[in-house]
Amino acid sequence: MKKIRIVVIDDSAFNRRAITRMLEDMPEVEVVGYAADGEEGVRKVIDLKPDLVTLDLEMPKMDGFTLLRIIMGYRPTPVIVISANSDDEKVFKALEFGAIDFVAKPTSAISEELLKITEDLQHKVRSALHLNMAGIIRRERSPAPEPAPQPLKKTGLPSEPAGCGRFDVVAIGASTGGPPALQSLLTSFQEPPPFAVVVSQHMPAGFTRTFAERLNRLSVLEIKEAADGDLVRPGRVLIAPGGWNLTFVRKDDAVVVRIVKPARNDRYIPSVDVMLCSCAAVFGTRVLGIILTGMGNDGSKGVRAVKESGGMVLAESEKSAVVYGMPKEAAATGLVDKVLPLERIFGEIKLRCGGTAGIG
Repeated sequence: MKKIRIVVIDDSAFNRRAITRMLEDMPEVEVVGYAADGEEGVRKVIDLKPDLVTLDLEMPKMDGFTLLRIIMGYRPTPVIVISANSDDEKVFKALEFGAIDFVAKPTSAISEELLKITEDLQHKVRSALHLNMAGIIRRERSPAPEPAPQPLKKTGLPSEPAGCGRFDVVAIGASTGGPPALQSLLTSFQEPPPFAVVVSQHMPAGFTRTFAERLNRLSVLEIKEAADGDLVRPGRVLIAPGGWNLTFVRKDDAVVVRIVKPARNDRYIPSVDVMLCSCAAVFGTRVLGIILTGMGNDGSKGVRAVKESGGMVLAESEKSAVVYGMPKEAAATGLVDKVLPLERIFGEIKLRCGGTAGIG
C-alpha cells in the first residue's frame, strides 16, 4: 500500500513529536520530514515532495502565510493548518491562501492536551486522499473579494411584494473546502436577496463566529452566527454555531432559530442532515437545499427530506469540489435536481429564487 507522505512544520519540538506520533499511528501514513521554521519548511516541501503538509502559522524566519504562498506557487500541496482557537482569524486567511482545512488545538500552551486532536487530525488526513488539488489551485488564484460597501446591507424584509419567488430559504451544507466555497457564493450577491440563507459548515466551536463576521465584512448580506430565537428572514444569512445543530420552528407568522445539542449518533457537527430535515418540516416546498464540497455523507438524509417535502436540491460537481464526498453521496440518492460546478451554482440560485419570496 502506498503511504501518505507528510512533512510536519511547527516551531515547537514538543508539538512536532506529538503530531508525528498522532500521524504515525495511522498505518497508511509516513512522516518523511519536519521543519522548525518557514524557511526550512519550504526547503523540505520542495526537496521531499510530500503528499501533505501540517502547518503551524506562527513561526520564526518565515510565517505560515508566506510559506503557503510559496508552496501553492511552486509545488501545490495539500496543507492542513494546526492552530489555536486564538488564531481563528488567521485560520480563515490561510484557507484563502490555499490550505485545505484546519485542526483546532485545545490550548495554545505546549502540553499533552494537544493529543486530544488525534481523531480530528487523522480524519482530515484521510480526507486528503480524495482531494481535488486543481479545484484548490483555481480557488487560491482567484482574486480575494474586497469588503462589501456597508450602506448596501439590509437587515429587514425586502420592500417588494412577497410571494413571487419559488423559495423562502436556501439551506447550504459543506465540510472540507467549504469556507472558501461559501465565501465565493455569498460575496457574489450585489444586493440582499428576497430569501433567507441558512448554513451548516462542519467547524469546531469557537470558529464559526469569526467565520460569520469575516463573511459579513465581505458581503452585502447580513451574515451572523445563528443564535436561539433569531428570525429567519430575507437578506439574512445564519450560520450554525460550531458544536451545535441548527433547527427551526414557526412562531406566529415568523420562523425562528432553535439551537439544539447534537444527538449522540450525530457524526458530523453542525449536522447538515438535521438542518435540512428541519427546513423541510418548516418550509415545505419552499426550500432550496445545496450540498457543497466535503468528506462523508452528511446531507444525504436531508436531501431525501427536502425532496419529500416538495423542495429542490443542488449539489456541487466533482469538477470544482475540493472533496467530492458529500455532494457525491447526495447525488447517489437519485434525488438531486442538478449537479453543477461551484461557479454555476450562484446563477442557478438566482434563476430559481430570483423572485421575491415571503417567509410568513
